[in-house]
Amino acid sequence: MRKIFIPATQRTPEVQLKSGLIRFVGRSVPADPGNFYQPLYSWIEEYSKKKRKKTKIELDFEYINTASTKWLFNLLQILGNKPELTENMEVYWYYEEGDDDMLELGDIFKSLIPMHFKLIKTK
Repeated sequence: MRKIFIPATQRTPEVQLKSGLIRFVGRSVPADPGNFYQPLYSWIEEYSKKKRKKTKIELDFEYINTASTKWLFNLLQILGNKPELTENMEVYWYYEEGDDDMLELGDIFKSLIPMHFKLIKTK
């Protein structure tokens, strides 16, 4: 599979997609989240067609708006709906100490997506 790297901007996160790693870091407040996230769907759907040895999913958002949350949830749901994949996937949800909103969002994702989920507090 081809690798995807999108550098962060003030409104969009850094994205790294490659075999074994799915990574989003930064802020996600794009004016048009569909325009940003839709191209990533094709990659995720293709990735989900083949069983992988191990995949690490790192989600380290400083802030994510509601529209982006919906897109991210849908991306993770593609992977989470394939039990043959989820046994080899781990999600690392990073949140800053004291950021109760991001902790709560991580808990919601953890309860809705059937993957190994780790909530990691950072300083």
